[in-house]
Formats: sequence, C-alpha cells, structure tokens
Amino acid sequence: MKELSFSPPAERNKQVILEALLKLLPEQGVALEIACGTGQHVQWFATHLPRWNWQPTDLHADEFDSVGERIRQSALTNVKPPQILDVLSLPWRLGGDGFFDLIYCANMLHIAPWPCCAALMRGAAQHLTPGGMLVTYGPYLEDEVPTCESNLRFDASLRARNPDWGIRRREEVEQQALQAGLGLSHRLSMPANNLLLVWQGVRMQT
Repeated sequence: MKELSFSPPAERNKQVILEALLKLLPEQGVALEIACGTGQHVQWFATHLPRWNWQPTDLHADEFDSVGERIRQSALTNVKPPQILDVLSLPWRLGGDGFFDLIYCANMLHIAPWPCCAALMRGAAQHLTPGGMLVTYGPYLEDEVPTCESNLRFDASLRARNPDWGIRRREEVEQQALQAGLGLSHRLSMPANNLLLVWQGVRMQT
C-alpha cells in the first residue's frame, strides 16, 4: 500500500480545532472543506462529528489518493470523495444543492494570492445556509496585537518563497468579508499563535 502523505502541523492542531468546532456547531449538518490537503482534518472531524456530512476539496488533486485512503481506512460513510475546487472560479461548482452549514478553510490564506481571500468570502456568502459559518484557521497579523517573533519570521519566509504569499492582516480579511456580506462573530486564540475565526452572514449575528 502506498504511504499516505502526512502533515505534522495538521496532526498537531486537529484536536484543538475539533474542540472548538464541537462548541460552535450543532449536532448535525453539511460541511465543505476548502484546501483539504492530506485529509487529516476531515478524517478526524468526520470521525468525531458523525452526524455531519463532509465534502473535502482542494485546488490540486495531488493528495486525493491519501484523502481517499484515510476515509477508507476509517470506514467513514459521512465523507464524500474529494473534488477539485478553485476558490477564484466563481460561482463554485459543487455537488448536491450547493449549500453548506459549515465551510472550513485552514492554513490557506497565507499561501495563496491575496485575491483568494475576497473569492473565499464571496463564495462562502453564496454557499452558506442561513446561519451557517465560515471557519478559517491560521496565523494572522492584527493592528493592536503585538506580532510574535515566530510569526514575523514565518511571514518573511513566505514572502521570500513567493511575493504573493504572506500572513494576512485580520482587519483586511474582515473588510473583504464585510464586502461579501459576512461579519466576524468569533475570534478564538489557538496554540502556536494561530487564530480560529468564525464568519457569518451579518444579519445572522446576535
């Protein structure tokens, strides 16, 4: 059997993200994962949220064999086969009715060109059910929060690899969300200087 692709960061953070999702989400729903990578997150979440149905997607199909094998090994019946999704290609072409109670995107914004942020927000606004959530996870810069040295180094390394990459400023991401009709409803501090941000339709916020 071919060795599965493995992401150490995904393995480290999957449990703490799951714990946050368990507090945020209802018992059942339909979820879309954007930038699913190796599939470690969707495997873990689908196992512990069995009444949720999951659609993993990614821009490239390179890791789809690993995603599919993880699903088979875990005997998961609530995960659909992964499919290609380019957030920049609006409207998104998705199976089913195309609406989701959760859209989940981890560690994508800082390794994607800035226009992907606006596209993510616009696409999510079009495909979320009323009251649904877009959850993003990763490192962010913030205007009134000192940036730790490790994130500064990480940001510099990203920009050296690709000038279109870099840690995004939360306030600028929030502006893109507002233009798409989404507002920031939760900001959760996570380990290793990451944030979990929850975006919802502005009229649905309390």
